[in-house]
Parts: sequence; C-alpha cells; structure tokens
Amino acid sequence: MTPGHHEFLIGPLGLRGTLRLPMRPRGLVVFAHGSGSSRFSPRNVHVAEILGGHRLATLLFDLLTPEEAASRANVFDIPLLAERLAQAVARVDEEDSLKPLPLGLFGASTGAAAALVASTRLGARVACVVSRGGRPDLAGEALPLVTAPTLLIVGSHDFDVLELNRRAMRHLGGPSSLEIVPGASHLFEEAGTLDVAAAHAAAWFVKWMGG
Repeated sequence: MTPGHHEFLIGPLGLRGTLRLPMRPRGLVVFAHGSGSSRFSPRNVHVAEILGGHRLATLLFDLLTPEEAASRANVFDIPLLAERLAQAVARVDEEDSLKPLPLGLFGASTGAAAALVASTRLGARVACVVSRGGRPDLAGEALPLVTAPTLLIVGSHDFDVLELNRRAMRHLGGPSSLEIVPGASHLFEEAGTLDVAAAHAAAWFVKWMGG
C-alpha cells in the first residue's frame, strides 16, 4: 500500500475510515473517538498528524452510523464500541502490508473504555493502549483483563476525570502510567496542551512498538 491517505469501509455496516500511511511505518494506531464525535474530530486528526511525524500510521473511523449516533445509549455502549474497534482491526489485517505492523489503540473519552475492552478481545495483536481525557473506569470488570501496556493522559484541570483515571489505573492488569498535562482541561483546548498530550502518546507508542 502506497503512503498517503486511503479511505476504508469497515465491518458489515460499511463504517467509513481514513488511513494515514507514512513512509516506512513503524506501527499502526487505530483511534476510538469520544461521545458525539466522528473520524473528523479535529483533536484526533491533529494527534494523528503528529503521530505520522513519528512514522506511525493512523486509522480514524466512525464507530457508529449517523442513525446509531443519534441515540445517546449507543454512544455509551462500551461493548458495542469495542466490537466496532475489533472490526476495524480485522479490516486492517486484510491488508498484507498492514497486518505485520505492531498495533496500538488510542481512545478519547468513552472511546478509551472501548479501546481497553477491545484490547482484551484482541490479545497479543494489541501492543499498547493510550487514553486521552478518557473514561477507563467505564471498562468496568474488563480492567484487570487488560494486559496491554496502557498510558492514561489527563489534564490537570480535569479534576473529576483525573480521579476516575487514578482509580481505574489501580485495576489494570498490565503495565500502566499516568501523565498529567499541566493547565489542560477535559478537551485539551488550552494552547499547546494537545501537542503535549500527543507527544506523550507518540513516545508510548514508539516505546511499546519496538522503537
């Protein structure tokens, strides 16, 4: 597969996704966006561009159809979102040039819980997981089953979510770390904070994908 942007259709519903493929990719990161978002999430797109600078391919895709996304229940249906992530990984692995790449999952908000649950289903296929402003607590009983090295990134001003991340981290079954971004609120809207979060994510992916 040639470097550049490639459009994918994922799963039986034909969910739309965009693969960004750099030259000589060292790994592939599949994104799980948060509630009310899509593959066009400006924050995730920005992070994906930064990861590309570290030779990490990225796949951003819609976890729900527009009709499904209209229901708030689906947005918080973690097993459903985790299944959609698994479908995205299956689609990636249909490509001979992508299947050998180490795989990471990047989740924001509710997508973080979906990424953690998906990692327990995908097993050794997942090299590591990163959560940005995520709700890992929503993974519930799956947390002790998560063996993939997990990085939790939270803004210092995101007080409630920070506490939820600290509690969830104690239950994770594999290596884990917490990075607190100074001055950042839940959406990392403050100047420079999203770049700091992306740098932490890139370092984690590179570390656990074999450098």
